[in-house]
Amino acid sequence: MAAPRVVLVEDEALQRHIVAEYLAQHGLRPTTCASGTEFRRLAAQNVPDLALLDVHLGEAEDGFALARWLRARSSRVGIIMLTAAGETVDRVVGLESGADDYITKPFEPRELLARIKALLRRATDAAPPPPRLTQVRCGTAMLDMERHVLVRADGTEEQLAASEFDLLKLFVENPGRPLARDWLLEVTAHREADAFDRAIDNRIMRLRRKVEADPSKPEAIRSVRGVGYMFVPTRD
Repeated sequence: MAAPRVVLVEDEALQRHIVAEYLAQHGLRPTTCASGTEFRRLAAQNVPDLALLDVHLGEAEDGFALARWLRARSSRVGIIMLTAAGETVDRVVGLESGADDYITKPFEPRELLARIKALLRRATDAAPPPPRLTQVRCGTAMLDMERHVLVRADGTEEQLAASEFDLLKLFVENPGRPLARDWLLEVTAHREADAFDRAIDNRIMRLRRKVEADPSKPEAIRSVRGVGYMFVPTRD
């Protein structure tokens, strides 16, 4: 079996060398990137088994943005954030961005290795994904995942706009998980020209009118204060 492939994104050359050398000595296949641009190019060709993302890169794009981009490409890749701050806000934003774990600099290489192995082990031991659902209950309607339509209780159907389907698909694939507004906007912005800050709120409002019994008191698509939105499956 091939050794797990780990990609480290770190703008400090010495830190890259030290971490990569240590991981290679312990049975992993490390690849290093000095920038987010280099990482995107590499991961677009072949998603790694695990990514180590430095939060504070010396460029406009930080590790949080890379985590959101990578998580949108794969739900199975392991993501560990490397942060020098150790502040609660960094940890929270990192986890909201789709990261699985974080470690504060300076860290012991042995601790980093232990966290990497634990995360890879969880991924290996995870149960196989359930059969792909073709219809999912969304509030008062059913979402047909293949035809991109909402089926109401009376049997009538409504075709969804591409951006509406993208949002509902993200929600039903992440039940009970708070999803950050910025992440939702970034993942679905390619579908519409109105990719500005309020675009997600406007789309959520339209969706609530379609799937909620009372849009003013949403039960399926709920607001999460300070974060964004969360899909809550209907209990029959």
